[in-house]
Amino acid sequence: MTAEEPDAQPTIAQLIVQCLEAEGVEYVFGIPGEENIGLVDALNDSSIRYVLTRHEQAASFMAEIYGRLTGKAGVCSATLGPGAINLLLGVADATTNSTPLLALSAQAGLDRIFKESHQVVDLVGMFRPVTKWAELVPAPAAVPEMVRRAFKTAQTERPGATYLAVPEDIEGAPVPPGAVPLPTDRVRAEEPSPAQVRRAAAVLADAKAPILLAGHGAARDNAGAALLALAEQWDVPVATTFHGKGVFPDDHKNGLGAVGFMRHDYANFGFDAADVIVAVGYELQEFDPVKVNPQRDKKIIHVHRIAAEVDDHYPVAVGIEGDISRSLAALGAAVSGPFPTGVGSSKIRQLLTDELERGSGDDRFPLVPQRVVADTRAALDREDIVLADTGAVKMWMARLYPTYAPNTCLISNGLSTMGFALPGALSAKLVHPNRRVLASVGDGAFLMNSQEIETAVRENIPLTVLVWVDDSYGLIEWKMDLEMGRHSHVKFGNPDLVKYAESFGARGYQITAADQLLPTLREALDYDGVSIIACPVDYTENLRLTSRLGDLTGPF
Repeated sequence: MTAEEPDAQPTIAQLIVQCLEAEGVEYVFGIPGEENIGLVDALNDSSIRYVLTRHEQAASFMAEIYGRLTGKAGVCSATLGPGAINLLLGVADATTNSTPLLALSAQAGLDRIFKESHQVVDLVGMFRPVTKWAELVPAPAAVPEMVRRAFKTAQTERPGATYLAVPEDIEGAPVPPGAVPLPTDRVRAEEPSPAQVRRAAAVLADAKAPILLAGHGAARDNAGAALLALAEQWDVPVATTFHGKGVFPDDHKNGLGAVGFMRHDYANFGFDAADVIVAVGYELQEFDPVKVNPQRDKKIIHVHRIAAEVDDHYPVAVGIEGDISRSLAALGAAVSGPFPTGVGSSKIRQLLTDELERGSGDDRFPLVPQRVVADTRAALDREDIVLADTGAVKMWMARLYPTYAPNTCLISNGLSTMGFALPGALSAKLVHPNRRVLASVGDGAFLMNSQEIETAVRENIPLTVLVWVDDSYGLIEWKMDLEMGRHSHVKFGNPDLVKYAESFGARGYQITAADQLLPTLREALDYDGVSIIACPVDYTENLRLTSRLGDLTGPF
């Protein structure tokens, strides 16, 4: 009797799909293998869209960006052994970036997993260090409870990745009587502790120059409106982390921009002058707190849904846990403001604006990074999405690209992995089909997952990829030149990227003059298909930037 016959008994693969539907899963990203074909086949009869990728690593990045943009765990799937191992990077990236994700993979059957056998490795042991929870399904009846636990664990407290291995003999087993998907629940602490709010108010009563630092948690908790209201009530400056970009608009008079650059950047001078840091949704993996509290002399008020981690440069005077917006409103009610002494937000913001404006008028070719950032900003609307991959491109985009809404400039700064932006852009477009999506990548990161151009073309997912071309691992070259005075083993060759794009059925563009980039970006972003733009970049500006910042002195 086959699974297609009407009276066939349902299998565990079908039950897993039912559990995924009960969790509200829209997409599963992955590659099928011999040991999980039952699950892939069962998805055909569900409401879930299976997105076939060209590499499991790319599938994990797609699931991560889905989770980051929706707050619901993105799901990636692979077979056992090498397929599952290829999911590890995106899974680790999700956990370090506080993003909910579920990785599902096959595993060898229970009849052989206990011994040396073909493609058998300890997958649960591999995934445990980079997930919040990782387990193997030991029996068919355990599936509903384990799937529910995987989603609950991924999506609650500090979000992160979970992993579930399904032995091949369990996947094909019949569903035991009474095994059905469990109801979903999401209970979250909402109201902040009045006692902790009073303690924070006492700290702020003695403050001369407080500053707000908004991190990834503020974006996840949709706390932008409450953050804006408090900043205006107190009239204090606001900086964001790279992950928090956009949760506070960069064109607001209190905005300082983003902190996290390798050197003492403009926004850091705001922290130099501050005596109290109100950290809103900030998590230590976003950047080392030594950058904003090097002398450990600032009082820190930690406002988040989760307790602060321990760090010598992040000594929390008061922690307020609960819904971030409600916590900020409670602080505003307890401390009226405004504060008489503040940091020179306008001077710091003007430095960033001036740098960007100089770049927009710089006609040198290859293009200076400031010109690429300025043209990217000019081409995208306020709500459009850009994913800045890891490398020198991340440094320029994170510090200089003005962002006005949360999750419109996506950066990996927990694990800071290369290669996430192109596959992640596919997921961003699926989540927000009415927004334009741009993957901004270095040529080193581009070729790590460029095979997903085919996925985007096949799945009819319109997006644009802007490749910053310098034939080098530019950030490493920058770091070596900065610290060693020379560089080595960072140069490589590239294919003809226009022909490469066209070979996948995408459009390809080659930039040959500075004034070509902006119109090309606009044309590509308006095209209802996939476009790849190769833009030569002059990274000699890297050392000029770090030298200029090194000579910069405050206070502002």
